Amino acid sequence: MWVINNTSAQPLTFLLTGIPGLRAAQIWVSIPVCLLYAIALSGNSMILFVVLREQSLHEPMYYFLSMLSATDLSLSLCTLSTTLGVFWFEAREINLNACIAQMFFLHGFTFMESGVLLAMAFDRFVAICDPLRYTTILTNARIAQIGMSMLTRNVAVMLPVVLFVKRLSFCGSTVLSHSYCYHVDLIQLSCTDNRINSILGLFALFSTTGFDCPCILLSYVLIIRSVLSIASIEGRQKAFNTCISHISAVAIFYIPLISLSLVHRYGHSAPPFVHTIMANIFLLIPPVLNPIIYSVKTKQIQKAVIKVLIQKRLQI
Repeated sequence: MWVINNTSAQPLTFLLTGIPGLRAAQIWVSIPVCLLYAIALSGNSMILFVVLREQSLHEPMYYFLSMLSATDLSLSLCTLSTTLGVFWFEAREINLNACIAQMFFLHGFTFMESGVLLAMAFDRFVAICDPLRYTTILTNARIAQIGMSMLTRNVAVMLPVVLFVKRLSFCGSTVLSHSYCYHVDLIQLSCTDNRINSILGLFALFSTTGFDCPCILLSYVLIIRSVLSIASIEGRQKAFNTCISHISAVAIFYIPLISLSLVHRYGHSAPPFVHTIMANIFLLIPPVLNPIIYSVKTKQIQKAVIKVLIQKRLQI
């Protein structure tokens, strides 16, 4: 048995878990998982590339979209090595410091995505409710300030969470229930009082996603009120169409998040693999679907992607 706290020099490793009860089928499950990672990485890289390259996309809406793609790309990368390592090579061991680092980036980028979705909602609110002042309100400097404020907020809420995990002592079982390090999962293995850790985790959640979600809903209430005041049906449809991609991005982020929370809270009788699959879906679905949605629903992105692909083919 290993016991460690912040003053102990003894090493401690945790064991990551693939899919409980389906260990024999993990290699087959890894194929679609690997495919989803490939789609997420290539899709978000493409969005970043076309936004940076195409001068016509250097507008606030697309700057926020590039922030979303960068966040999704980072979120995928921070779990890629451990997830595929567990599925392909049975590489289950991870030391405490690496586990805490992964937890910091995993939750940090999740909160960052929530913040970016809020910023995108604000962008749509200004574009529809106050279009004449759109370019004066969302200047490049202000967009940079919004990005830095989201980054600062995430670091500020996650640092105490990480520091208090370092204070915990671990003994007994060191088997985690996911293929990556998850805060709730990690602190439950502690053999010391983890109430402060739970409070800090809840505070981090409510001060980020718990704040962002109502603000996004409020922005759409105001947007809908503004759109309904437009006299022409064509004008209403055009205004709503500019929001479809963002509404879809919000839905595919918050619906799995809420579903996962409900499963953890009320699904105690569900098999363990249900929790694991839900957790992996929550992590992979937004990075996979966001670039697809924006490429299909946003004509400017669609044209830019096609242009880049054609140029690549001509060069070959």
